Amino acid sequence: MSVPIIEVKDLTKVYGAGESAVYALAGLNTTVEKGEFVAIMGPSGSGKSTLMNIIGCLDRPSSGSYLLDQRDVSRLSKNELAEVRNQKIGFIFQSFNLLARLSALDNVMMPMLYNPDAALNDKERKRRATEALEAVGLGKRLHHRPNELSGGQQQRVAIARALVNRPSLILADEPTGNLDTRSGEEIMGLLNDLHKQGATVVMVTHEPDIAAHAQRIICVRDGKLLSSGEDGSSPCLDRQVLAGEAVL
Repeated sequence: MSVPIIEVKDLTKVYGAGESAVYALAGLNTTVEKGEFVAIMGPSGSGKSTLMNIIGCLDRPSSGSYLLDQRDVSRLSKNELAEVRNQKIGFIFQSFNLLARLSALDNVMMPMLYNPDAALNDKERKRRATEALEAVGLGKRLHHRPNELSGGQQQRVAIARALVNRPSLILADEPTGNLDTRSGEEIMGLLNDLHKQGATVVMVTHEPDIAAHAQRIICVRDGKLLSSGEDGSSPCLDRQVLAGEAVL
């Protein structure tokens, strides 16, 4: 049996204290195997975004443990978490988060500037950034700024940026949320291709048709794991559940 790339045990995240305490996560347990494509779903306020932030080393749990590549990162300092993010995780956000004044090439080069392990010169950074943009079909848009690109093209730049440091884990937070249907399907095609090439992909989405691209759906509600199955019968594919209306 392979060793999970992600393993969370009894994970809790509490905001506030005493009677006003809110449990965003309440003892959640789950794993993601290397090379899996997993979707995280749940109604608004279910804890899925909190879980994604902890998995992405953007936040720390109140209690419990999180092992990334067998390393417990639950209690790392902010600087240590930043190092893990830069070296092991590629992020794809709903809002693209591109720097408006920079070209597509320069946006993709940015993560390499903060990767101490890479120690790349400017020529090598440009080569790798160019390869990443060519891989997402933007080889002819290297010097275009974000405002000169469509929404789908901007998300492709974001995917290239996520890949350029060759991370072991790709996290996609509502990657099609700001795109039309056609562009969204193109982005999902790219994520499927990355998965087929061996990437581990974890994606948050509220759209059942987007989640259907994943091998497995982790369904979260009230900060707890509701289901984690591969048979397509996840309760999170029910729109009533996603709206928080169904009694389970």
